[in-house]
Amino acid sequence: MGGAKKKSMAQMEKEQDQKDKKEEPGQQKKAKGKQVMEKRARGLQAPDVSDPKFVSEVQKMSAITPFSLATQFNLRLSAAKDILEDLEKKRLIAVVGGNARIRIYQPAAA
Repeated sequence: MGGAKKKSMAQMEKEQDQKDKKEEPGQQKKAKGKQVMEKRARGLQAPDVSDPKFVSEVQKMSAITPFSLATQFNLRLSAAKDILEDLEKKRLIAVVGGNARIRIYQPAAA
């Protein structure tokens, strides 16, 4: 019923020549530009919550989220959430906002 009209032989040859020309220099560029990025595993060992150096780094942050902590200390999000809960229990940080999925913390006033 429908569909595109069949191309003539000259049109098909011209299209094939253009594809061949594009592939030749393109393959060299792809080979040069292709760099394999190795995935680095996130740290499995969480920093010690009682470590004064770690606590001072957290106290310097104005707004603390699980993502910001995870990126700064190279942790998994679940580990960052656990650490933030521990710090909240020790009253080093306080919840200032958020919901059930994410909490936003702030260093507790000393």
